[in-house]
Amino acid sequence: MSCLEIEHIHTYYGTSHILFDVSLQVDKGESVCLLGRNGAGKTTTLKTIMGLAQGTDGAIRFNGKALLGREPYEIAQLGIGFVPDERLIFPDLTVRENLEIAIKKGRDGGTPWTVDRVYELFPVLAPLDRRLGGYLSGGEQQMLTIGRTLMGNPSLLLLDEPVEGVAPVVVQELTRQVKELKAMGLTILFAEQNMHFASDVSDRAYVIEKGHIRFQGTMRELAANEEVKAKYLMI
Repeated sequence: MSCLEIEHIHTYYGTSHILFDVSLQVDKGESVCLLGRNGAGKTTTLKTIMGLAQGTDGAIRFNGKALLGREPYEIAQLGIGFVPDERLIFPDLTVRENLEIAIKKGRDGGTPWTVDRVYELFPVLAPLDRRLGGYLSGGEQQMLTIGRTLMGNPSLLLLDEPVEGVAPVVVQELTRQVKELKAMGLTILFAEQNMHFASDVSDRAYVIEKGHIRFQGTMRELAANEEVKAKYLMI
């Protein structure tokens, strides 16, 4: 059952044409990655879904509801959570305050996210409860950003390069945590360059290059396709 459908989307920044006829699909409960180099169009794809970049032509549907033309807050209210690569935590608020500021009601009768539940998923944050966000490491900020987004109880989580610039030990922790979220039934679409991380947490992959989708298939199919990896992923 499709959770997210993108069909033949074009996106522009001013007069710059960034996405060209992009189509992809994420089924309920899946973890799907959008792989590509810097500047390939990964972030723009996620921002287009969230209404932060304006898509034209085609269609974007979430649980059957059209997203094009909606404001970002309306899209969030439908149950999509976006974790930006800039993290954008509140540096002058404590870890707990960063989480509490994002509380929204739960959906579909599921168990709502609470601060304690976020600390169970990200145990490194619990002893930092009273620390200001600006004093966290990059990895801690990334976990806090994901936790803050979960406090909105999304049914679809968009992650923009979650392991970029973090230490290998943090990558291992985030791998475990994303797998836990998937086991809970959360649907995940993330943009990433790290093929190893993507292979560990994804069911399927799309490869994007210069705003065009160049490959789609299972992670096993991508791993076996040396031409695609060499041409578009520098692997």
